[in-house]
Amino acid sequence: MDLGIIGFQRSGKTTIFNAVTKGNAQTGAYGAGVQPNIGVVKVPDARLDALAKLFEPKKFTLADIRYIDFPGEAFSDGQGPGAQFLAQLARCDALIHVVRAFEDETVPHPQVTIDAARDIAAMELELTFADAAFIEKRLERIESSMRSVKMAERDVAEREKTLLQRLKTGLESDKPLRAQEISDEEAKMLVNYQFLTDKPLLIVLNIADDDAARASEIEAEFGAKFSATKTDIAAIAGKIEQELAQMSDEDAAEFRNDLGIKEPGLDRMIRMSYALTGLISFFTVGPDECRAWNVASGEMAPGAAGKIHTDLERGFIRAEVVGCDDLIAANGYPEAKKRGQVRQEGKTYVVQDGDCLNILFNV
Repeated sequence: MDLGIIGFQRSGKTTIFNAVTKGNAQTGAYGAGVQPNIGVVKVPDARLDALAKLFEPKKFTLADIRYIDFPGEAFSDGQGPGAQFLAQLARCDALIHVVRAFEDETVPHPQVTIDAARDIAAMELELTFADAAFIEKRLERIESSMRSVKMAERDVAEREKTLLQRLKTGLESDKPLRAQEISDEEAKMLVNYQFLTDKPLLIVLNIADDDAARASEIEAEFGAKFSATKTDIAAIAGKIEQELAQMSDEDAAEFRNDLGIKEPGLDRMIRMSYALTGLISFFTVGPDECRAWNVASGEMAPGAAGKIHTDLERGFIRAEVVGCDDLIAANGYPEAKKRGQVRQEGKTYVVQDGDCLNILFNV
């Protein structure tokens, strides 16, 4: 899963990036055109820890998330993100918009005053501008090609044109694509387009140190205004979390407790990112390796098998399935099978969060 971190200059965006990746990327303004910071985070999962204790595997592999921290200058001219960043942004599974909600006289805000609501609306406008510009170019290409295409292709082009015009009208009315009605058939027409306002959006309010204990109260306040389809709000004291990320787990836990911070920023952002993107985890377990895999909610068994290896999807016969909680409670496969908890599932089985899968295939 790739998550793009975006935000205006001096929002503390890279501080949040360092907090969640335990990195040391340089904070503060840096020149336009600089490549994004990239960090890979292993997703902690107590279920996989328990399975590893059970099987004592030679290898233990957590699922991972890649965070991509885009330069603030990419969103500072009011015309949408720079062309050099559009392709990378389009490939992200979701966007994390870091919004400044802290006062600091030593770090002046580009707009002088601190106004999180204003900055949230301004970033949405930047993303909307990028999508509207793309649609406009696509409509021009469709119109140009209509003169030479065959009748069957003309019908397809007309349907696409009608859809894009409707979406553009919605954008011009300040309605992001994630909030517009798009049927399953229409979604198939758009499958090759990676619109920015259609991506799940996590708005992270970068709050002051003194407000850390009030995070849930601040989230509720902004959630009432900005929560929407495929959108969520989190309030995180970025500076504190960056410092905690450099401590040992024991010292960090003690410090969080003293500050009244209930959940590490890393864990919170991962949990909310999974919920927004609709991802779940399944496991493959055994003495050689215990491993977690990400898959979209609603994925069927062959698709999940393909995450492991394309040959498993191509030659899929059936899946041996047991819930991780049942497997742990039974202390292994033999007892789980005696209890009737290990099932044989076919190609139409929808994988559930926490499933342990053993794929039978023939290529």
